[in-house]
Amino acid sequence: MSFIAVATALCVAPLIAQESIAQVIRRVNTGAVRLQFKARNDVCGNGQSASYRYGRWTRGDDKYRGEWISECEPGPVRVAMDVVDGAPTSIRFYVGGRWSGVGNANDVGSVAAADAGAWFVGLAETGTGSVARDAVTVATLADSSVVWPTLLRIAKDASRERELRKSAVFWIGQAASDAAADLRGLAEDESGDIDVRKQAVFALSQRPAGEGVAPLLSIAKSRLDARIRKHAIFWLGQSGDPRVLAYFEEVLTKPE
Repeated sequence: MSFIAVATALCVAPLIAQESIAQVIRRVNTGAVRLQFKARNDVCGNGQSASYRYGRWTRGDDKYRGEWISECEPGPVRVAMDVVDGAPTSIRFYVGGRWSGVGNANDVGSVAAADAGAWFVGLAETGTGSVARDAVTVATLADSSVVWPTLLRIAKDASRERELRKSAVFWIGQAASDAAADLRGLAEDESGDIDVRKQAVFALSQRPAGEGVAPLLSIAKSRLDARIRKHAIFWLGQSGDPRVLAYFEEVLTKPE
């Protein structure tokens, strides 16, 4: 093996297992860092950063189910970061697939999913721009990681950028089984950013097993901003829930 090949192999070999992600970032200081961790059970992908989906991939036409096999892998989540002066400046993430071996990244190897989730959601809370937004998504993909309380703090923080707060609201709705009350609070906050409030309404509509229907009905019947009520009514109309049909019947048959 050539000297260059040996040097490259050493460079991409897994780093000291006892090091935390933060310690690795500080030690690398400037360069590329890679790591991977176990994905949530309801996440899969084909190796592309935009190809994972909660609830697995589904096909629109059930008639021909069985003639095509999805290659949506259950993980792991792979993350690559560019680091400058001890701080991440960009994050790329993939579900499934494998590293190509191209480049000379410092490879951390596999880390505990809970540790990864905690570190990335912490980065989201302290970071800015696309790094913070990408860190939100990466954190929510980690198995056995409870990140929604931090995401809720981000969503409520009016000093943070709107797109980051909207991203936090979306993932609260995806990740937390007891998020409905918090999402309703965000939607009903009359002092809040209107786009963030609309995102909270949408997140309620995505809660499983009709969990978001009751709070959406409450919003629709309230005296809140008409834009928020209209948004709630729209998403209620997509649910097909009997409670919603009863509400629409009541509204449509109410005397003028």
